[in-house]
Amino acid sequence: MVISLISTGLISILGQVILLRELHVAFYGVELIYLFSLGIWLFWTALGALIGRRTYCPSLSGIAFLFIIFAVIISLEVAYIRAGRILFGGVPGAYLSLMQQAGLAVISLLPAGLLSGLLFQWSARNYVAGGRTLALAYALESAGGLIGGLWATLFLQWGIQNCTLSFVCGFASLATVLFLLRGTGRSAVRWTAVVLAGMFFVLWWSAPFLDRQMTRWNHPNLIASSDTPYGRISISKLQDQIAVFENDALVLETQGTEGEHFAHLAALQHVQPQRVLILGGGIEGTVKEILQHAPAHIDYVELNPALLELVSRHLPGDIQQSFKDPRVHIIFADPRLFLKNSEKYDLIMVGMPEPASGQANRFYTREFFSECAAKLNCGGILSFRLHAAENLWSSPLLWRTSSIYRALVSVFADVLFLPGAANVVTASGQPLSRWPEEISGRLYERKIKTKLISGDYIKYLFTNDRFWEIGKLLAKEAALPNTDVRPICYSYTFLIWLAKFSPRLASLNFSSFREKGSAPFSLKILLWICLPLAFLLSRLFPAWRRVLLMAAAGFIGMVLETILILYYQAKQGVLYQDIGILLMSFMAGLALGSWTINQWMIGLRNQRKRAKWYGFGLLIGFCLLCLVITTKITMSASSGLMQSSLLLTAPGIFVAGIFAYVSFDHIEDQKKIVSSLYAADLIGGCIGSLLASILLIPLIGMDITAQAMLVLAVFSVLLV
Repeated sequence: MVISLISTGLISILGQVILLRELHVAFYGVELIYLFSLGIWLFWTALGALIGRRTYCPSLSGIAFLFIIFAVIISLEVAYIRAGRILFGGVPGAYLSLMQQAGLAVISLLPAGLLSGLLFQWSARNYVAGGRTLALAYALESAGGLIGGLWATLFLQWGIQNCTLSFVCGFASLATVLFLLRGTGRSAVRWTAVVLAGMFFVLWWSAPFLDRQMTRWNHPNLIASSDTPYGRISISKLQDQIAVFENDALVLETQGTEGEHFAHLAALQHVQPQRVLILGGGIEGTVKEILQHAPAHIDYVELNPALLELVSRHLPGDIQQSFKDPRVHIIFADPRLFLKNSEKYDLIMVGMPEPASGQANRFYTREFFSECAAKLNCGGILSFRLHAAENLWSSPLLWRTSSIYRALVSVFADVLFLPGAANVVTASGQPLSRWPEEISGRLYERKIKTKLISGDYIKYLFTNDRFWEIGKLLAKEAALPNTDVRPICYSYTFLIWLAKFSPRLASLNFSSFREKGSAPFSLKILLWICLPLAFLLSRLFPAWRRVLLMAAAGFIGMVLETILILYYQAKQGVLYQDIGILLMSFMAGLALGSWTINQWMIGLRNQRKRAKWYGFGLLIGFCLLCLVITTKITMSASSGLMQSSLLLTAPGIFVAGIFAYVSFDHIEDQKKIVSSLYAADLIGGCIGSLLASILLIPLIGMDITAQAMLVLAVFSVLLV
């Protein structure tokens, strides 16, 4: 059962990563779907842990059969997700309806999620029936999850594609079956595993071909595709037009004008930009267009080297030549980290994606704008784009834009919005030109050749009603500035996305959260009266008390994990391998906490009063951790990899430690509580992940969220 538990954790985490990556692509890289899918996975896993009778101990053959089903299911679900838009009758390039998206995620995650929960339940019961403890079973499963996370991270870094990884996961599951049933002779289950293992080896050998064919279902004119640490890149070609997709969302088509629209409207604001910094978006032709302004030096910083390597060979010749110009220096690095140690520039152009995720939001905050201002020469200009409706802005769109505007004006003396489907935003410490004749004069003086930008077009941008209306709207709307600690843009993006399917949701207002620390009266009642009252009443029912304590621990642990990772993003950048290490640190904490508390609790099995102090100690540890995190965020302290890894280990230790503590709390037969405790941990983590990412952190900030977890940890003492 040791191997069974380790393998359960390994294939569960590996399978989860595989399917969530596929869903991330299927829904055009919308991170909100990723969070929703993670919650659904945890829910199905919790349900799988609850299935069946509490005292049932299955045979080895039964457990082996579940591993066989899991191996087959993972590969089939990858194919199902990629075919999802076709099966649901979706229009190419358009979203499925909200119900169809939810249905695709729920259906695709149901089998693997249920099997993961059921595998732990069955393996843990057999393990406990052998005289060992539930806490050690949890530690072994967590250790397997650590290995699975390591595999998922390293394999992608080594260039192994997601389709191939699904066959690796299936093969690992089948190898577990062969180990469990060694010495059983010619049993049907064992021979089934042998045959399937041979089939999976063939599938692994032909995985590149299968991967390409499945990608063609959504891109019939595909010429290249690759999974990178930051998303799936697909390139299609129709006649002379090249289209580049990142997570199936169009980011570039070679016959468009996005590059020149952004580059010239920004560069023409400056008298003569000599040193230019371009942060992302170079494949659109931004570098090529900026070269027409005769700068002396261009630094082009690209976050994803795999993107440029794959795409550049398929770009038009003039864009490829621009990358080889001696004035252009290409740097592969996180843009914010590069900016901290860079020289000063006349023009900084931010070509990063919209602030729809924790990763992208870092480039639209007050702190980032301050870093840019410090790297601009006198009269220097910062420029970026914000996509919006041309004529009518919904309330969430106005709030999001206003929060970015407030962050800008808190740093720069002058800010200018040029309207369009993509608003070009410029900011400077000196007054920006609002005279179209002056801007047009620079266009003709520099002899710039364009498809779209002309003197008449520039005059239209500066004189139409929308130019003045945007200024009035932004000056009138009093939104909180978007910051690293309170990424409020994230919640507005969530509403913008939901409003695409239900326009009524666009009227939702978060004004009650706009002042720091404020909350609706009903929420205060919930936190300060209802919650402690419920905890006190649960003491009358020992089973519910244990479940509530475990759910609260899972909730607090997941919220703190989310805070620490987002804070690391803000301070150090999103380096995929580092994020993998951070996640593995949490899993290591789970394994260490469960094993350590198990060893201590065994010695106090008959001393319940003394054992209670371990429960108090673990919750006090949570409280101290919340205080440390709050202080760190308030002081805006640096957050290095080693320090963040150690901090992430701590909530894992406390969550697993409470799991171990509760499993010994007045329990005579641990087989009876395997399902309820494991499910409570998962459901608490599910709710914590969704609330922290979508509501708590964006609306009230990381610091206030950490303080709220401190209050919850204090109240949880009532459950010990």
